[in-house]
Amino acid sequence: MALIEYDEYKQKLRDLGPELDKLSAALDIESARQEAARLEEETAQDGFWNDLERSQKVQMRLKQLQNKVARQEKLIGEWEDLATLCEMGQEAEDEELLSELKEGFAALEEKVEETRMTTLLSGEYDNSNAILQFHAGAGGTEAQDWAQMLYRMYTRWAERHGFVYKILDYEDGDEAGIKSAAISIEGENAYGLLKSENGVHRLVRVSPFDANARRQTSFAAIEVMPELEDDDTVEIREEDIEMQVYRASGAGGQHVNKTSSAVRLIHKPTGIVVASQQERSQFQNKDNCMKMLRAKLLELKAQQHAEKVSDIKGVQMKIEWGSQIRSYVFMPYQMVKDTRTGYETSNIDGVMDGDLDGFLNAYLTQLATGELKK
Repeated sequence: MALIEYDEYKQKLRDLGPELDKLSAALDIESARQEAARLEEETAQDGFWNDLERSQKVQMRLKQLQNKVARQEKLIGEWEDLATLCEMGQEAEDEELLSELKEGFAALEEKVEETRMTTLLSGEYDNSNAILQFHAGAGGTEAQDWAQMLYRMYTRWAERHGFVYKILDYEDGDEAGIKSAAISIEGENAYGLLKSENGVHRLVRVSPFDANARRQTSFAAIEVMPELEDDDTVEIREEDIEMQVYRASGAGGQHVNKTSSAVRLIHKPTGIVVASQQERSQFQNKDNCMKMLRAKLLELKAQQHAEKVSDIKGVQMKIEWGSQIRSYVFMPYQMVKDTRTGYETSNIDGVMDGDLDGFLNAYLTQLATGELKK
């Protein structure tokens, strides 16, 4: 029996070889190697650090390219190791090695699928970091608790992928949860991977806040935007911004409530409001606000096909029934279903713990093939 299974895995590994070659070509690994080599030469030149802004950008780009090449080389290395393991186990008819082979192959398939997903990213800002904003819908504590559950879900997703997240703003709920929050997620293709999550998320469950244990439906909205440094395509005029400062509230250390370090910016032409209170200085909080404002304006500009910022009109997302992109049902059965792609899973615990790749992959695949429901 073991020999038959070894034969099956030998064939599976043979079939995976050409797939890895296709992935290397799709990722343009050879070009990445060449560009990385050029940038390494540049960093070794005299005077490289004289232009700090340029040198930081070069270092960031170099690291991205090196990580990209290293990930693909590691994938190929794991495939080669499994092929060797398969040969050894087959010769020795070793049951223990077969178990190790099965586990290793399953893990490799998962990594190949993740890598394949990145080849579907071709948008202008897909390789950018992402800014996520969370908004509780109507319904008080119930909706605020749901917004916090989603906040945890995306921060867990970031951790699973080795991304770094940074809190930009966080407003506690009245009794539990959050009214709103904003985070940046830093990592290669963070925006491209998460752009599908923009929209209203619906929860159905027995409320832990209802003494009669009745079933409740709650809504929360997620806004996903690319994080941009100064971008020529989005010009923000000083006279269009109203800045308010206030004292930070909530958990934040000794500086909280002692100084007016929190910042709120209002973009007067569109009515967009952004806030940040997590940093210790007013300057840093204003910088966070400008990043969020720039990202929001870019997103609206794209949605409305506006030629310039002055053409953009404010848009209010309706956080209510019928507008959701995904439903999370905890009771009477367990199911998470995306209304656009039709992708669904009953592993609700996994999803809430950040296992979102099935949803992200389905969205990107259908977007690339033109099958995505509008």
